[in-house]
Amino acid sequence: MNHSSHETQCNGKFKLKANWVLLGFLAIAGFFLIAEHKAHVLPFLPFVLLLACPLMHVFMHRGHGDHADHEHHPPGGKS
Repeated sequence: MNHSSHETQCNGKFKLKANWVLLGFLAIAGFFLIAEHKAHVLPFLPFVLLLACPLMHVFMHRGHGDHADHEHHPPGGKS
């Protein structure tokens, strides 16, 4: 008997459905948060954009690895 593949398929489908439910809940909660608290949220939007820049820089450059072991070639020069 091989029940592990059936359990894995059911578990994967459940995770997918749970993700969609969570996404829908977050979208509804975000809508009501902005609709009901617009006066509190709007003044902070420029700061959120400014904060997003360094956060994106830190998290998006995570996969580059260490650049110290690469050879440095002068700009425009051929090696």
